[in-house]
Amino acid sequence: MAASASGASTPAPNKDLEAVREKLDALYREASVATDSYNAAEEKAERQSAAIVELAKKIVAGQERLADLKERAGAAAAAQYRTGGLPDEAQLLLSDDPHDFLDGAGRVIQGQRATKGLIAELAKTQEDLEQYAADASAQWKNLEANRKAKDAARKKIKKRIAEAEKLESRLEKAEKARLAELEAEAANRAQTAWLDSGALDETGGKASSAGKKAVAYATAQIGKPYVWGAEGPDSYDCSGLTSQAWASAGDPIPRTSQEQWKQLPHVDVKDMRPGDLVIYFGDATHVGMYIGDGAIVHAPRPGRSVTIAGAGSMPILGVVRPDA
Repeated sequence: MAASASGASTPAPNKDLEAVREKLDALYREASVATDSYNAAEEKAERQSAAIVELAKKIVAGQERLADLKERAGAAAAAQYRTGGLPDEAQLLLSDDPHDFLDGAGRVIQGQRATKGLIAELAKTQEDLEQYAADASAQWKNLEANRKAKDAARKKIKKRIAEAEKLESRLEKAEKARLAELEAEAANRAQTAWLDSGALDETGGKASSAGKKAVAYATAQIGKPYVWGAEGPDSYDCSGLTSQAWASAGDPIPRTSQEQWKQLPHVDVKDMRPGDLVIYFGDATHVGMYIGDGAIVHAPRPGRSVTIAGAGSMPILGVVRPDA
């Protein structure tokens, strides 16, 4: 990275490497934020696509129902035409037997009521079809908006990761090793400060049955690479790992770390137990699963693999419990 007067490469001083570490952290944080946006847009698009399919089924069924009602309405109109549409008084005058007329009149009244009901149902079905069409149109617009949001997030993720990789590619082998040491030292300092704060003094809750299954799943993924947007089985992003772990335990949870923070019950850090999710940063864009003894398992960032880390190695926003 640096060069001596003779032209030979010399390792950059720690101060310069620390600046590189901070820059890399910032780039990967921006990529993480964009990844959550990408995942959220993808999840919404999936729901909207499913809603459109259901609306299409309703429209087809409604059209079939409308055709049947129109056929029945046509038959009723034809029957009325055959009777000449004569009023009841005229039918009575033309009838040879008043009793027959009264019986027939009763049937006419029933038929009229049925016809009114048929017309009302016809109108209601038509209204339903119009509403289904309007709903489908709205869903299509939302779907297109989410596709655009997903595409924008994808571009931002790729750009930030490319910038980070370019920055790292400029480092010499020794500098990369020292950079890794600086990253570990920063994480250890944060973890030590967190432990010294007494955050774990009162913890010790035991994992639930589902929590044990979730932890077993998550820890079994250790060593698999981080890939943004991935939900396994070969690679994961941070919330892809936690959501799949809890799905395997029989308790599906939201896909993104931000929605996990919004929707799942919050618990105090002192009440934390294995299986709980630790949400990080003020914007809830990273998540790990607590496994006990002050540690989490998580998918850190691009270029890293699923691993175990100190629960306090990053700024904690809070803790949520999927099976509260």
